[in-house]
Amino acid sequence: MPLAQIAILLADVAAPDAATTGDAAAKFIRLLTVFLLAMWVGFEVIMKVPQRLHTPLTSGSNAISGITAVGAIIVAASVAASGFSFGNWLGLFAVVLAMINVAGGFVVTHRMLAMFNPKKK
Repeated sequence: MPLAQIAILLADVAAPDAATTGDAAAKFIRLLTVFLLAMWVGFEVIMKVPQRLHTPLTSGSNAISGITAVGAIIVAASVAASGFSFGNWLGLFAVVLAMINVAGGFVVTHRMLAMFNPKKK
């Protein structure tokens, strides 16, 4: 796929007004294509990271997970303002999963950093 087509695809997905003019199947295919391209690029970037940089990369992803947790809390609060519903449970579930991700990431990062400390005799 040429770079110009990728740029048009991304612009079409980023602009909701332009993306709504097509049918639902075409919009789904465009979104799926962007999702698959993002997965491929992410995989390629992660695989190219030297082993010494995995710990800082994990710390960075923990920060992103923290931002996700804050976003989940905000969404859960905005849904809670409109009344108790399925959205509240979904928001609570998102907050719990995000916090498990953050806590687990910090535990893994702490263990990885402990491997670099000199052993005490």
